[in-house]
Amino acid sequence: MKVKTGILGATGTVGQRFIELLSKHPQFIIHSVGASSRSAGKKYSEATKWKITGDIPEQVKNMIVKECKAKLFGDCDVIFSGLDSDVAGEIEMEFLKADLVVFSNAKNYRKDPMVPLIVPTVNPSHFNLIPHQRSIHTLKKGFLVTNSNCSTTGLVVALKPLQEAFGPLETIIVQTMQAISGAGYPGVSSLDIFDNVIPFISGEEEKMEYETLKILGDLNSDQTECKLLDSTNISATCNRVPVIDGHTECVSIKFKNQPSPTPQEIVNVLDSYVSEAQQIGCHSAPNKCIIVRHDDDRPQPRLDRNNGNGYSVTIGRVRKCNVFDIKFTLLVHNTILGAAGSGILNAEIALAKGLLKTQ
Repeated sequence: MKVKTGILGATGTVGQRFIELLSKHPQFIIHSVGASSRSAGKKYSEATKWKITGDIPEQVKNMIVKECKAKLFGDCDVIFSGLDSDVAGEIEMEFLKADLVVFSNAKNYRKDPMVPLIVPTVNPSHFNLIPHQRSIHTLKKGFLVTNSNCSTTGLVVALKPLQEAFGPLETIIVQTMQAISGAGYPGVSSLDIFDNVIPFISGEEEKMEYETLKILGDLNSDQTECKLLDSTNISATCNRVPVIDGHTECVSIKFKNQPSPTPQEIVNVLDSYVSEAQQIGCHSAPNKCIIVRHDDDRPQPRLDRNNGNGYSVTIGRVRKCNVFDIKFTLLVHNTILGAAGSGILNAEIALAKGLLKTQ
């Protein structure tokens, strides 16, 4: 049986990526699409300015866009939310209280201690919070899961295997060069971004610093909340650059345990990392979560963002650091693994774990 999905914010940048990825999915079908009252009642093809390469998928073109009201999506098994944060909080809570399953791309509930903040190739064990969340909200089948900020996603995929192999990461410094698609549509003005780098993205640095510690942290002993990692300090500097898709990040790490691993030991661990999503055979899981490049000038957004169909993180320039222990450069596709793709892969994991009760 196919899993019926609804997409909120379906006309936006992340919503369009949800549609593109789900239109070819073997388990999930697009059943309903939702957007603002301005778009409601229109055919999807009339309500949206399609910005993804290729045409609007045929099965969606003539769908009538609904308002984002829970009562209009009650026959969906899963809701994917690409809503902007200024409206996501109230709407997503309405859907949760209607006993619906919501996978959110918005920031609103990422800091809630009983809402799992999951990067699917890093910490699916945090799905263990769901029974407690259901009990608090008196739910039979619904729950709310968020995926992380797009820049955080790439970072934690790199950090998780290093944490597992070499112990606590004492200090992390990360500098990002983030694509304009991360700002949504219409996003950054062309007069601001052409021939330029913008050294500020509102709220981004704070999100990276908090979310990294929650994702890499553990659940408490009774599986009722996530404890922030208290053994790690992290500082982020975030920049917007004139690239369409693909966030590049320069990372420096100091390990608590000394002597620190060599660059080759780092490469070996990253190259051999296998996630639970791969082990349980999720459709969207890449063959390799991390692809290590040995070229001096890689990764590059144009050349590497689609590795693993956009679900792989590409890492290169692994070398000793004169201030900390190690440094490297990584690249993540910000609207696939960093946004819509994480929501979809999280839903695949939930399905495999028996958490989705389909109709």
